[in-house]
Amino acid sequence: MITISSDVIRGYNDTMILYLLLQNDSYGYELSRNIREVSEEKYIIKETTLYSAFARMETNGYVESYSKNAENGKRRTYYRITDKGRNYYKEKCEEWNLTKEVIEKFIAK
Repeated sequence: MITISSDVIRGYNDTMILYLLLQNDSYGYELSRNIREVSEEKYIIKETTLYSAFARMETNGYVESYSKNAENGKRRTYYRITDKGRNYYKEKCEEWNLTKEVIEKFIAK
């Protein structure tokens, strides 16, 4: 099975994370698992990549973090998308559509 190289998809990790946060607040492991499931195992985000994205997006104001006790009593850091993050997500979707349009011109059919 072919998987997606992290180099190819690096610029769209934020888009995937924000998409999932549009659905509901979440924590790192759950987001990682959801990315794996939605991509049908074709992309597995590395933990370091995920947490670097969280830090960058929080610094840029796209997400906010908060602590919450899980059902098992363990404290987890959850993330939620901000209004600025929603706008950034829309911009990244528009950028993707343009990128896809250009790249498809160079793909043999």
